[in-house]
Amino acid sequence: MSELQATRAVDVRVHGEVQGVGYRFGTVRRADELGVTGWVRNESDGDVTAHLEGPDHRVESMLGWMRSGTRWASVSGIDVEEAPVEGFDRFEVR
Repeated sequence: MSELQATRAVDVRVHGEVQGVGYRFGTVRRADELGVTGWVRNESDGDVTAHLEGPDHRVESMLGWMRSGTRWASVSGIDVEEAPVEGFDRFEVR
């Protein structure tokens, strides 16, 4: 199985007090630690959205972190949808 076939991709929407509390930059730091690629950004409605790619166990670990985020964040919930793999080579803030 090629690495691309072994990669899972998900789109995530994080709800709660997640802007202005270092959530995006914490997400980048944790993604780098786990070897997950993709992006994260603030939305105009106060949510944070992200696209995650990597081996299933790493994506699951990342989702676990995103359910609480930084110590200043107050996550009320996350929505996760399977997504097509786009082949990112790093994780970035958009």
